[in-house]
Amino acid sequence: MPTPATTPNKAQQAQIARKYGMFIHFGINTFHDEEWTDGSKPASSYAPTQIDAEQWIRSARDAGMKYVILITKHHDGFCLWDSPLTTYDVASSPNPTNVVEAVAKACKKYGIGLGLYYSLWDRKANANVGDYTLDAEYNTYMIAQLKELLAITRKHTHVVEFWFDGGWVKPNYRWPVTEIYQTIKSVEPECQVGINWTIGDPSNPDAHPITPDKQQAGYPIRYFPSDFRLGDPFLPVDNDPKTFTHDGQQYYMPWESTVCISQRWFYNTGDNSYKSVDELEKLYRQCTKNNNILILNCPPNRDGRLRQRDIDLLMELRQRIQP
Repeated sequence: MPTPATTPNKAQQAQIARKYGMFIHFGINTFHDEEWTDGSKPASSYAPTQIDAEQWIRSARDAGMKYVILITKHHDGFCLWDSPLTTYDVASSPNPTNVVEAVAKACKKYGIGLGLYYSLWDRKANANVGDYTLDAEYNTYMIAQLKELLAITRKHTHVVEFWFDGGWVKPNYRWPVTEIYQTIKSVEPECQVGINWTIGDPSNPDAHPITPDKQQAGYPIRYFPSDFRLGDPFLPVDNDPKTFTHDGQQYYMPWESTVCISQRWFYNTGDNSYKSVDELEKLYRQCTKNNNILILNCPPNRDGRLRQRDIDLLMELRQRIQP
């Protein structure tokens, strides 16, 4: 469990020093021009012609990024690894490549940190989120899948961050946050764990959404234990607060911004509007000052490769921000 503190611990200092990374949204949504599918799209519709994980990670390295965060399972429940617990995964698709392992290998090769995104909300395996009697079975499923991911990645590299999403569909007490945290830390003690929409309101610790401009020092931690704050795609304010509370104790928590380089999280055939280099530089400056972090989303296309426009913009931005 985290130790109360008003300054960053060693693992948080390492996260702050990473400063800049790439979000990699890739999955079944990539093939449907949708951001949130509901678990009903057939696994056969996930059909990348290749998985060029080395291109993704090499591009991140060349852009000056220190780590990536890969979508392993989005709200639709489709898994980018062969999970024995479900047939809704790459093993049931035309391209059975274990994307999690491919990215882990590439991260080791190019000296880039590996982060993993996992959606708590699963519209396939836990479709009836209103029925709390199903929580125990689904929570067991989640913990088992996290152990699968850790078993895959630890053969190749360390996981520096776990990024959890979708908690808002249930009250916070219905999620096994402590078990999630301890499962990860037992294997990767330096891994930073965050759950989207991390902070609540003094009048309601489970309030949603409390955007960063509304957060004040001492506000309650909605999902405890957590190591850092999330609330995409919002940016931190100048001199944002860093200390938040749980059970009367203060905890230091930096903010991690997650922003799209274009308009969509997942590749979409209609997504042709990109942020300018000026916009991206402004984002970078705002998101990385005050001990905070920027994660810029660059979605691979249906050929399993990053778009050339993404790469070109990253390289232009590198020229602006390099020391």
